[in-house]
Parts: sequence; structure tokens; C-alpha cells
Amino acid sequence: MIINYFGDGCFRLQSGDTSLLVDPNNNRLKADVTLKTLALPDAETTAINEVSFPGEYEFKDIYIQGWPVSSESTGKFLKTVYLVKWEDMGFVFLGHASGNLEPEIVEELSEQDILFIPIGEHFFSEEAAVKFSKKLEPAVVIPSFSKKPDSLAKALGQKAEIQEKFVFKKKDLENLKNKAVILKSA
Repeated sequence: MIINYFGDGCFRLQSGDTSLLVDPNNNRLKADVTLKTLALPDAETTAINEVSFPGEYEFKDIYIQGWPVSSESTGKFLKTVYLVKWEDMGFVFLGHASGNLEPEIVEELSEQDILFIPIGEHFFSEEAAVKFSKKLEPAVVIPSFSKKPDSLAKALGQKAEIQEKFVFKKKDLENLKNKAVILKSA
């Protein structure tokens, strides 16, 4: 599995010929499946392989479950958090959330392999991100939106190493707990 970061909340996960794109920030990036964590409530999904709303979906052995962030959504936009199961791994995408998730959603997102967490003025503070990641106990934590992404590693008591991409297999995650992986924006 390879994870690339394209800035803001945009990530591409790729395994073999299959790819998943989260919150693309332009139309040049393509993938087999696209997730959007922020959508207009009355927007219509134009592509078969695009997921913009809560629910359960399946594409090419990628299982997706999305929940609304009701407390942060309005009539103008709907925020959704996703749990993606792919190759026996769980990926949690908090997208544009700032931490106001219902306890039952938090329970569903707990103990997954990789947590993508937004950090910044309109999202989680560093302190809240550390607290939330310790609550969820993922193997790896990857920040998004952060102006100082290496500060998450420092807040978790780790040395910050910025990487071009994150390449791993399931077995590489087995003994990790809240390991910060800081990706350089492509």
C-alpha cells in the first residue's frame, strides 16, 4: 500500500492497480474510488465511483462506511467521516471534522490501522488531536490541513520525519500504536 499526500485533506491510497482518492483538490487527480468528506446536501453524485454522503458502499473489494457529523453539518454543507476497509486494514478519514463525533461513531472508528486527522484553526487543535488519537488507538496517525504537520509527532512525543510517501504492508503496522507519519505535500 502506498499513501501520497496532495495538500489540505487530499490523499491517494494505492495498492496494485487500484486507488482511492480522498477530498481531491483539483480535477486532475483520478482514482478508482473518490471519497468526499464535505458535500452540499442537495448535490448529486455525478460519478458512479464517487462517495459523498453517509452510507455503506463497496467498490473493487474496498468497503466504505460513512457517518454524518450532524453537530457540524448545516443546510449549506454536510460533513461525513468514513471508515474504509481494504486489504484487511482499516482507514479512518475524519475529513473536515473538528471532533464533535457521537460516541457510537467513535466506537466504530476505534482500533483501526490508520487515522487521517485534520489539524488547524477550523479542525482539531494539536492537543485535541493527540487526545482523540489516543482514544481511537490507531497504529498510525497522519495529519492533514496542518500548517506545521511535524508538530503532531512532537506532541505525541516522537521525532518528526517528513516522508514523500508512506509505503507499508499490514504486517508493518502490527506493533505500532499512535505512530505519527508526516507526509510532504506533492
